[in-house]
Amino acid sequence: MQSRTRTHQKQQDTSLSLYHLLEPEVLANPYPLYHRLLEEDPVHWDPFLHTWVITRYEYVIWVFQHFSADRTFTPAQLESLGLSALKPLAEVMIHQMLFLDPPAHTRIRGLASQAFTPRRVERLRSHIQDITNTLVQAILDKGHMEVLADLARPLPAIVTAELIGVPSSDWQQLTTWSTDFAQILGNFQHNPDNAAQVIKSLDAMYAYFLEVVRDHRLHPRDDLISALIEAEIDGDRLTEEEIVTNSIIVMVGGQETTTNLIGNGLLTLLRHPDQLERLRSDYSLVPSAVEELLRYESPSQHTARIAPEDVTIGGKQIRKGQAVIVVMGAANRDPLRFPDPDLLDLGRKDNRHVAFAWASHFCFGAPLARIEGQIVFETLLRAMPNLRLEPGPITWRENLGLRGLNALSVSF
Repeated sequence: MQSRTRTHQKQQDTSLSLYHLLEPEVLANPYPLYHRLLEEDPVHWDPFLHTWVITRYEYVIWVFQHFSADRTFTPAQLESLGLSALKPLAEVMIHQMLFLDPPAHTRIRGLASQAFTPRRVERLRSHIQDITNTLVQAILDKGHMEVLADLARPLPAIVTAELIGVPSSDWQQLTTWSTDFAQILGNFQHNPDNAAQVIKSLDAMYAYFLEVVRDHRLHPRDDLISALIEAEIDGDRLTEEEIVTNSIIVMVGGQETTTNLIGNGLLTLLRHPDQLERLRSDYSLVPSAVEELLRYESPSQHTARIAPEDVTIGGKQIRKGQAVIVVMGAANRDPLRFPDPDLLDLGRKDNRHVAFAWASHFCFGAPLARIEGQIVFETLLRAMPNLRLEPGPITWRENLGLRGLNALSVSF
């Protein structure tokens, strides 16, 4: 009996592994897997990934508040592991606020926050509307569009480029580089087939932003890079390397989050025609709708943390130094936090989702993503009556943590 119980437990653990996200059908709809984790083992040791997987909303919040984000190998550590080819990645990532703990994180975020203020972002609202109108007008006569190519990729790339202070005409090249870099942000495994391309793109992006930063020192402008150069707290300023590396993460994050919000959100609305019509009949719901779309199909599904000390969560002991994956996509469907979590409700109350993470690492670009999403959904619904999906398969990008579509074809 004991042997059979152990066998059953082993099978259960295997079936609950996030490794199943590599299967196209699970990637297309990960929520049954998430619900099993929530119901059966919300603090789960994943035998394939050799990490803890945490899905319960309450526990995810706690981990964001208390665990370490400093999970990037140093160049020296990679060299000792025989992975010297990946050193250029580490040399960039160890300076990015996404992977830092206090006091380094506090210092960089404090200086950067002087540049990336809500007021600066809010001033962009009318300009974002103009860019959206231009992109939408270009395809209105066609009666159909490929949402990613025609709108969801160019809009955030152009907006983020202008905000940072690089030519918006470079948006396609910036998008290509950002997509490559995002592979290392969203996937569990090191893919040796893609490593060379990712490093090539990173080298090119670093050189590009280094040239831009040096030009901005000579010719200051009203943009993020100039603000980062000028930012100062008690005589402390960002180094050139910190400005370059964090400009890169703003560029990548500014595209990934908003592109996936637009694509995932529009697909969700088209799959829920009652909620689509509800929004059409009351555009005052747009801000609430964007929050619900972020909760329902979160652009960022999971992220990693390191236990800073031995700790017990949900009756499981996690040892100091062990890795933890917090699954925001599951926490946002936790029935203990969100009543009827699989129900799309564009007017949902008390919708404090974790799509933008939590605490000190709350997404830096969340205000910008929200504004872009609000503008896009209202503009599309006003301009395109009878909006509907075109026939054909829906496929999701093979990026397990950054959830987004490969394409989305619609008619109107």
